[in-house]
Amino acid sequence: MDSITQAVLGAALQGTVLGRIQGRRSLLYGAALGTLPDLDVIIRYADPVSQMTYHRGFSHSLFVLTGLALLLAWLVNTCWPGKGYTLPRLFLAFWLVLVTHPLLDAFTVYGTQLFWPLPTTPESWAAVFIIDPVYTLPLLAAVAYAVIKGLSGKAVRLLALALLFSTAYLGFGLAGRMAAEQRFQAALNQQGIVASDVRAVPIAFNSLVWRVLAKTPDGDYYEGISSGFDRQAPEMQRLPRNLELAKALAADPLHQRLRWFTNDWLRYDQVGDALVVTDLRMGIPGGYTFRFNMAHRDSQGHWVVDVPSMWKGAGPGSMFNGDDLVLIWRRIVAQQPPLPLAAWTERYLRPGAAERVR
Repeated sequence: MDSITQAVLGAALQGTVLGRIQGRRSLLYGAALGTLPDLDVIIRYADPVSQMTYHRGFSHSLFVLTGLALLLAWLVNTCWPGKGYTLPRLFLAFWLVLVTHPLLDAFTVYGTQLFWPLPTTPESWAAVFIIDPVYTLPLLAAVAYAVIKGLSGKAVRLLALALLFSTAYLGFGLAGRMAAEQRFQAALNQQGIVASDVRAVPIAFNSLVWRVLAKTPDGDYYEGISSGFDRQAPEMQRLPRNLELAKALAADPLHQRLRWFTNDWLRYDQVGDALVVTDLRMGIPGGYTFRFNMAHRDSQGHWVVDVPSMWKGAGPGSMFNGDDLVLIWRRIVAQQPPLPLAAWTERYLRPGAAERVR
């Protein structure tokens, strides 16, 4: 999730475990340690596919972070004896602050390599949006109270309650995601549509309305919207993944890595002479966050694999369109009129809106 959320989560955890010993400093130390795994963003890679797929890698590994927690606990206990610490308590605090960072990231849709260096598909539990004020604000309020009042008994209890609420909210998000998938699967079954790999992802700063995807055996996919307040079948549209275009990238290791990272939730489009590969998991219908130019046609009409580049028009901008957000938030409780899925897809995916970034 976002850095502010990770910082206040780390502060709340360390304040709860070590606050009576470290006082207000525990909040600062926990905030800094809680954001440490995201320092991998300073590593620059040669292309945006590598940048995307190596982020949340080794620095988010439960194995690496457990070892780091052990090392830090030993160092602090050795360098500052007589401060009231015990090695187990130090390890518990540092371990909780460090490992909850990637675990929280895994509750988003992006993909987190919890078990690096094992080559398992990155964890993507899709229970909460990458920015969710309902999760963050109670933690922020509890940490602010502790900063002002000090780590008194009341402050520590408030931190613990905020942590309990935030954990329960993640469970609420998981339940909402599974319910959205079940509603979508039921709607597909009712129409006699055969689909597989149904998955829901939260949309636009909440865990109440969901974007749901489902693959078909012939290479298309369905994309729809579902809310827990719905009384009718979710609106949906059928779209092509254009898998025949993927053959041009069959020997490209970066394409294979992208398939692995996204669990093959990819769409392929020929835009002019360019081959554009889209990660379908993040964004709003048509307005996807990650789109990459990965090949072009030469003068003989053959595909030539390129070093990937971001496609202009990709990115999170569509998720911050005020008019779209109003429609999305209204859709939480009002199913009619349905969201303009086809219009959004036309707006964001039409060839004229996408140009290669040079």
